[in-house]
Amino acid sequence: MHRIQQLAADVLGQVESGHTLTEALAQAQRSELTPQERAALQDICYGSLRQLARLRFWLRRLVPKALPEPKLERVLLVALYQLVYTRAADYAIVNEAVTLAERLARGKFKALVNGVLRNFLRQREEMLRLADKDLEAATNHPRWWIKAVQQAYPQEWASVLEWNNSHPPMTLRVNTRKSTVADYLSQLQALGMAATALDASSGIQLEKPVNVRELPGFADGVVSVQDWGAQRAATLLDLQAGQRVLDACAAPGGKTCHMLELADVQLTALDIDPQRLARVAENLQRGGLQASLQAADASQTTGWWDGQPFDRILADVPCSASGVVRRHPDIKWLRRPGDFATLARQQAQMVDTLWGLLASGGKMLYATCSIFPEENQQQLTAFLARHSDAACLEQQQLLPCAHHDGFYYALLAKH
Repeated sequence: MHRIQQLAADVLGQVESGHTLTEALAQAQRSELTPQERAALQDICYGSLRQLARLRFWLRRLVPKALPEPKLERVLLVALYQLVYTRAADYAIVNEAVTLAERLARGKFKALVNGVLRNFLRQREEMLRLADKDLEAATNHPRWWIKAVQQAYPQEWASVLEWNNSHPPMTLRVNTRKSTVADYLSQLQALGMAATALDASSGIQLEKPVNVRELPGFADGVVSVQDWGAQRAATLLDLQAGQRVLDACAAPGGKTCHMLELADVQLTALDIDPQRLARVAENLQRGGLQASLQAADASQTTGWWDGQPFDRILADVPCSASGVVRRHPDIKWLRRPGDFATLARQQAQMVDTLWGLLASGGKMLYATCSIFPEENQQQLTAFLARHSDAACLEQQQLLPCAHHDGFYYALLAKH
């Protein structure tokens, strides 16, 4: 077990230094691990970051002074998570954490780790009660984030934060060219996979997540994994056969494929990251779909745009990703209040550039996976003030819930 504790502690350290959980976990999983060890490592890493405020709260009370070694703090955080949120035996967790501390510091902090964890076990109920009374520990979000959500959503803020700490649903998008929701539900039922239709066209939610290899037809593009909220993007664009369409920030390609499944359009998929664009190519190949892929910056047209306007543009702009925290719990700890001004400038520059590529009478969908007004409603208001030839046909602010993550959409028409 101490190997998994050490890897998990290393992942937390990578996230603290600014790496994403996805990057850090991928690096840790390069080690030779059994499937069970991989699953345990992922659970501990995701769980520790979901519960990080509570874990830190307890550690501050158990060790009021700063710990002499940063690695030691991460070992204790991981062990505290295991003691409260896993089924592993308490004595095994404590013993392995002590062994790990002994290896990290040549036995120097062995007694400290043992004492801290056993002290927690003696005070467990009191510690749980105290954490529930502390706003940051109870909600497991940074205090500035809590205030921002409270200001934006005075009635819904508590439920938003609660959903952020939950496990996300596994949602499927049925390729309507190859199957129907009703037919695919029947296939799942025959395999003993409980699922519910979210809509009549494409959305299905599984009762329990499964490996994609277990999904019937996945390898042939019959079905894809995509959040139900994200599935709205392609449907909002009102796609028609023969249109020139631009997916401005396409990776990993879920929305790209969905658009091509809905209509026979001439689609250009753009992404600034060539490696992430490769994911788009993989998804297109799996679905038997065709698009022109370009590795380029959507805010700069030089080198990729042929001068011909697009009938539809999906502007899925870079954002805080505050609506998908339950899928990426590191986001709430990596973001800083000052990030939003920087992101807002990038978003404004990108949509202004893309607006110039849209044909008269065309439509552009401004999209984020954010819940914060600075990136959404405020961005829309500023855009409309800058462009007299733009009209907003529809806007939707989706908040995290049982069936989808947080998204924002604003459908714009060009006069």
